[in-house]
Amino acid sequence: MENTNKLTYQILIAMIAGIVIGTLLNQFPKTSWLHVYFTSGLFDLIGKVFINILKMLVVPIVFVSLVCGTFSLDDSRRFGKLAAKTIVLYLLTTAIAISLALGIAALLGIGSSENLTTISNYDATQVPSLKDTLLNIVPSNPVAALAEGNMLQIIVFAILFGIAISWSGKRGEHIKSLFRDLDVVILNLMNMVLKVAPYGVFCLVTTIFALVGFDLIYKLAGYFAVVLLVLAIHLLFTYSLMLQTLGRLSPLQFFKHMLPAMLFAFSTSSSSASIPVVLNTVENKLGVKESVASFVIPLGATINMDGTAIMQGVATVFIANSYNIAIGFTGFLKVILIATLASIGTAGVPGVGLITLTMVLLQVGIPIDGISLIYGVDRILDMSRTAVNVAGDSMVASVVAKSEKAINLNTFYEGKHV
Repeated sequence: MENTNKLTYQILIAMIAGIVIGTLLNQFPKTSWLHVYFTSGLFDLIGKVFINILKMLVVPIVFVSLVCGTFSLDDSRRFGKLAAKTIVLYLLTTAIAISLALGIAALLGIGSSENLTTISNYDATQVPSLKDTLLNIVPSNPVAALAEGNMLQIIVFAILFGIAISWSGKRGEHIKSLFRDLDVVILNLMNMVLKVAPYGVFCLVTTIFALVGFDLIYKLAGYFAVVLLVLAIHLLFTYSLMLQTLGRLSPLQFFKHMLPAMLFAFSTSSSSASIPVVLNTVENKLGVKESVASFVIPLGATINMDGTAIMQGVATVFIANSYNIAIGFTGFLKVILIATLASIGTAGVPGVGLITLTMVLLQVGIPIDGISLIYGVDRILDMSRTAVNVAGDSMVASVVAKSEKAINLNTFYEGKHV
């Protein structure tokens, strides 16, 4: 616990220092030597190296831990129940998130009195079709999937590989031993990275605020505030209610253990890059067994985007009101359905919410040019919604683990891994 608290304080200090120094740097012209040598130079370099190190760990951690978790299950039918519970809960939380966002944004009428001009140009990215999304789940080349970091394909291959090992009897025992040893080695590698995490966080946050600053936040204060409000409601009330009613678990203990991982996710703005830290927290602080955590967390980083869904809901109402377009009740239902389904197959990388927002706006007849109204502040909001995303993944992991009797309650309530 002492090390966890120490890391939390260090990351908090790094974030605050990054915001302060970044804001000060933002006061200077972008062509000044301070931006050339520090913002775009030293800080940007260290921040990107740190993100690359995290991404380097994602594939081996997900693959090895998921293989270990799969062959640790006594019955393959149990895995089917685990997967079904996980996917249902993920879709449910996403539907609740988008519904809250639409309801609160419509109630507050954000964007109705705005007279905003385009802040920046946004080029819409082609959204993959449902057929392409489904085809992309099954890898035609598992080595390529591992090399490219295609999370859904890695999950499918790891599950099949783990099941094959469990069916191999005595011949599979030495493979099991190898993967368990690899799991320990990768955990030690993760601990090495955590020691330098505050420095990486500082550079990432400094760079963001040096480039963006608070000017755009002032111009879009209404939109910015409503997104943060809905994120807070969903985080503190929806997740707490589900923990209490479905898992009979303490929300206070949950958030206490999850705070360092949420701060980490906030600074990286990437659900995928945060997987190593979140997995480590869920297993060693929340007490979820590896057989559950290794499946639920990587899958959540791919298909469970509650924070992104909230942004899409608020942004849809904001842009529609800015263009004086009435969505209507049918339009709201369509947005809920599309945003929930669009979360499946969405990669956990920074800025992906704007891509899926394109799909939502097109389906309800709102010009996608409206995305440029919110594009400028999306990078900062992306940090907040990523923290909510990883909290949602961890909440589902805890609830599913409790239902499967795969959680150590002593660890959950005392933070002691036994």
